[in-house]
Amino acid sequence: MGERANIVAREETMPERSIDIPQVVPLVDIYENDDEILLFADMPGVNKDDITINIDNGTLSLDGVRKMEISGAVQWEEFGEAQYQRTFSVPQTIDVAKVSAEMQDGVLRLHLPKSEAAKPRQIEIKTA
Repeated sequence: MGERANIVAREETMPERSIDIPQVVPLVDIYENDDEILLFADMPGVNKDDITINIDNGTLSLDGVRKMEISGAVQWEEFGEAQYQRTFSVPQTIDVAKVSAEMQDGVLRLHLPKSEAAKPRQIEIKTA
């Protein structure tokens, strides 16, 4: 067997290489008012269909993947594919059924409404 045939045979038996996508922790701003907790997560280049949001047992998980379509040979690359991941503890007073999210200009906006029992309320004082 020639040297060229030996190289081809060796390549066929090598395991397939996969490029690891770097994991990135998105920057987040969190605000709270009487009605909700509002979370802004910076996830540039991520499409809304590539984002997963889970709330389970007091834990909020954000996961998003930035995919890049490349045509041609890479000459320089600083802004490539990335996987955004972040996890938070959230209070049990969040009304999970009413949680909503929107994505605009690379920023995920997550509304975490408080349940009625958790909202502050004014107590009326009655006279005797």
